[in-house]
Amino acid sequence: MNLLVFNLATDAHHPILGFTTLWLNKLAHKVDTIHVITMRSGVLKLRENIHVHSLGKELGYSEPHRAIRFYYFFYQVLRHHPIDLCFSHMTPLFTNLAAPILKVRKIPIVTWYAHPSLTRQLKLAHFWSDRMVTSIPTAYPYRHDKLVVVGQGIDTELFSPRLVESLPPKPMILAVGRLSPVKSYETLIAAVAQLVEEYNQQLSVLIVGNPTNSQDEKYAVALREKVRQLNLEHIVHFRPAVSLYELPDIYRQCTVYVNLTPTGFGDKVALEAMACGKVCLAANQGFRETLGIHADQLLFAHANPHDLAQKLRKVLSLSAAERQAIGMYLRQQVIHLHSLDRLVDKLVHLFQDLKARK
Repeated sequence: MNLLVFNLATDAHHPILGFTTLWLNKLAHKVDTIHVITMRSGVLKLRENIHVHSLGKELGYSEPHRAIRFYYFFYQVLRHHPIDLCFSHMTPLFTNLAAPILKVRKIPIVTWYAHPSLTRQLKLAHFWSDRMVTSIPTAYPYRHDKLVVVGQGIDTELFSPRLVESLPPKPMILAVGRLSPVKSYETLIAAVAQLVEEYNQQLSVLIVGNPTNSQDEKYAVALREKVRQLNLEHIVHFRPAVSLYELPDIYRQCTVYVNLTPTGFGDKVALEAMACGKVCLAANQGFRETLGIHADQLLFAHANPHDLAQKLRKVLSLSAAERQAIGMYLRQQVIHLHSLDRLVDKLVHLFQDLKARK
């Protein structure tokens, strides 16, 4: 099978989309060739049967220039290679640009989308696509008539527990993700202030991530000001985003991971932390199945610092052995529901089924 893949960023060190190189390498084990048309490229750690064509955003090319390059690469790939299926990852725009030609050539289209934003581009991509795929049901905001839920695709070998668990000198709460209002870090900061004031809780907090636009920059400044006003500078620390391959060691250092985004997102960082054997508190009801028997204990009301503080206090009051037992249960849940091997198997089965129907 020969695939055409659309991707936003193909870069092993990209702080948000670096995981797509893991996906591509796993897929490449099960198909003949993959041609990737990507908005931008960077560090490529890919198998020899993967060929990357960048539209040049990393070089500062304008949108018209990138559009010309898209159609140039698109036609070159179709002209010289026998493409069996197109897989579009979080790029409904690319789906829509290519779909008329793909339909004429009877090449099936599968579009991945996991985000609460319901846009015209998504609705049109849903129309063109033979199947839509997503990580968890609540991460897809449109009709489910074409939807296939395939899990998040976590590399559970890369994201794995430390062989010998070492405890930090005091409990460490971790949150990872871009510094953006939707991440609701102010909820964590307020909850920590409550823990320190009401329970005299000795702990540290690490927030790892970068702002990505001017609105995020203002939000990041506001977060630091909130930390200062609450006199938490000695407790709450910020660290810039790191590459995918540095994250496992950061997850392994924490006592508890907190995911603050609301229902509707498929936030993979929470699942990465669970794969490392860490207890995870989440505001996203979409994780209820993954949290399993511990869901009521680990889910908190979105943007509710008091509820989060109560749940944190209970988790931190557990013994290290009790937290480790919960963490290992969550890891098994991620392996069962969201492993990269499971994702790739489900995608390849779907691709083969669509190819057979042509």
